[in-house]
Amino acid sequence: MDRKTAASGNEIERMVARLRQGDVRALARAISMVEDGAEGAETLLAECRRSRVKALKIGVTGPPGAGKSTLVDQMARWLRGRGEAVGVIAIDPSSPYTGGALLGDRIRMQEPVGDAGIYVRSMASRGAVGGVARAVRDVCDVMEASGRGKILIETVGVGQDEVEIARLADVTVLVLVPGMGDDVQSLKAGLMEIADVFVVNKSDREGAERVVAEIVGMQGLASVPGERVPAVVQTVATTGEGVEKLMDAIAESMDAIARCGEEKSTRDESHGAREWMSELGNELRLDHLGVAVKSIAGARGFYEMLGMAVAQEERVEHEQVKVAMLPMGESRLELLEPTAEDSVIGRFLAKRGEGLHHIAMKVADVDAMFVRLKENGVRLVSDQVRRGAGGHRYFFVHPASTGGVLLEIVGEG
Repeated sequence: MDRKTAASGNEIERMVARLRQGDVRALARAISMVEDGAEGAETLLAECRRSRVKALKIGVTGPPGAGKSTLVDQMARWLRGRGEAVGVIAIDPSSPYTGGALLGDRIRMQEPVGDAGIYVRSMASRGAVGGVARAVRDVCDVMEASGRGKILIETVGVGQDEVEIARLADVTVLVLVPGMGDDVQSLKAGLMEIADVFVVNKSDREGAERVVAEIVGMQGLASVPGERVPAVVQTVATTGEGVEKLMDAIAESMDAIARCGEEKSTRDESHGAREWMSELGNELRLDHLGVAVKSIAGARGFYEMLGMAVAQEERVEHEQVKVAMLPMGESRLELLEPTAEDSVIGRFLAKRGEGLHHIAMKVADVDAMFVRLKENGVRLVSDQVRRGAGGHRYFFVHPASTGGVLLEIVGEG
């Protein structure tokens, strides 16, 4: 071994010793070496991986504008307030022209930067797909060696392909917000399946409850009996409201994962729901919300004030109900008025009063979905696929299997 190599090795040893003592400058330099793939980076990583600290890695993902950076900032503060040493990795998209990144997440997290107990590192994605930069795993190893017991990883925020975080993080938090068009479309494919905890941020905005209802409805459709169902938490990141509940949900998720012996590294690759959804070619979308009312004539006035209009009214004799359909984008609202007191809607009104009766999700092959759910022991209300208002075919899933909401599965007529 020549003098230069020996000196380089000694320098790395000194750097690792300093970062283990909490030296922030040593930590920053070590991360830069790893991120840039500099000479000696592999030796540095080998030393760091001998650390006895095993950090809890929390991935935070979701569409742009969901408030992920502000939420991560609040999560870091919450952890720090309980004496935790926290590492934050905020990944920003790289420019396709210069290769650089704005690193805007670092700008939005300025306040905690002065606290040595919270180390924030912004990284450019450098063209990596899946919302996570390639060097993130190595950077986590360096942060672990520095004694950071909790590491928060915020993904780029590019949309539905951000599933790589599930392989890296111990717990994956999916952040959604109301007012982003057809919210349920943000949940399809991989994103719905990787979430350990759902967060509806900016929940002080109108439409937050609808997003929660859509998540619960889709959970009921995709879950398998006996399988852990992810929590749904509402937050307002700008004020910190709901952050404590979110952190409690993360802790409960970790406990559940430990009890089940679930391997995060393979979970999203072998998830049964994804496989059979792919086989059936079923792309889910919100079809309608069914609202039980005493009188359509009395209820429609409010919705018409909102700018909605009844496009169709009809009676479904075998359900003993009158239906008024009010389109809203690609989905619709259905007002349900009973034509008999002992009908399903009549009994619902007598017991619970007016309100949301069910959520309807549309699938490509309703018959195949009926068979699949029945084979997997999902509790169904319907004994067969029936024909309903507008000619569509449908069946109902019992709230016991959906997390508390009556779910209607509908298909084409």
